[in-house]
Amino acid sequence: MDATALTTASLVIQIHAGAAMLSFLLGTLVLLLKKGTRLHKAMGRAWVALMVTVALSSFLITEVRMFGPYSFIHALSVFTLVGLVRAVRAIRRGDVKAHRATMTGLYGGALILAGAFTLVPGRRMHQVLFADGGWTALWLALGFAAAIGTVLMVRRWIEGREVLAR
Repeated sequence: MDATALTTASLVIQIHAGAAMLSFLLGTLVLLLKKGTRLHKAMGRAWVALMVTVALSSFLITEVRMFGPYSFIHALSVFTLVGLVRAVRAIRRGDVKAHRATMTGLYGGALILAGAFTLVPGRRMHQVLFADGGWTALWLALGFAAAIGTVLMVRRWIEGREVLAR
């Protein structure tokens, strides 16, 4: 791993990448933890703010030009902003099903899928994560997978105890 490609980038790219990485971590926690709690709501609000930052900052990044200064990834940013508005409106009117579907779709499409495009050889995040042949990225991925597994097991254990207590 070599963060030089990121630390020498413009401030907009650093803000964009930082917000995206925090969105990934926070979004994962929001999806894994119990829904409807004050913690879920607070983390969800923070996630929305981070995703708005990611989407809006993308319009200032024009390194990959396909249509004037923009590319198809910028269309994904519009989709993200519209999706965030729809998800917030859904939960405010009590439509949990629509909120869950939209937020899960945004996490998978706007964050995971778009994030995967940044790992293509020649892109900045590819240089950051795979400069050492990919070993650091592999260990980070394994650690993250272990953390998710632990959270899921603890969550299942807690939910099992709640069922037994009834």
